[in-house]
Amino acid sequence: MAVMVHDWIIEISGGLPGLKDPGQLESVLEHIRNDDYYPTFDAKLTHLIFGINKFHAFNDGNKRSSLTLGAYFLSLNGYDYCVPQFVVQMENIVVAVAEGTVDRALLQRVVLSLIEDDDFPDALKLELVEAMGHGEPDA
Repeated sequence: MAVMVHDWIIEISGGLPGLKDPGQLESVLEHIRNDDYYPTFDAKLTHLIFGINKFHAFNDGNKRSSLTLGAYFLSLNGYDYCVPQFVVQMENIVVAVAEGTVDRALLQRVVLSLIEDDDFPDALKLELVEAMGHGEPDA
């Protein structure tokens, strides 16, 4: 199903469909099934997004696929209420993950906040601003 979701987003937005490294995709998906590795839903979702984004299982569109598969995973698990907010908020964050400015721990705090809250708490907003380099301009 992950490949179908990926190919669907590639068909809509452009790019090269298909898998580059099937083993990477299988590893990410297998790990989120194992509660010993990721015991909470937010940990599973974080690993799915991070793993698809950083490990480049697909030929193209890994950032887009990490976002789309994250939204799909939310929906599959009964978190439909937060999918629209997730898609909007995560668009820039998945880019920052790919660039290495948002690490796995910060990503998990973002994911948990999106599941539990309507908006990011101020402390998380500040952390994101700092991580993504949108702080005060140099004087």
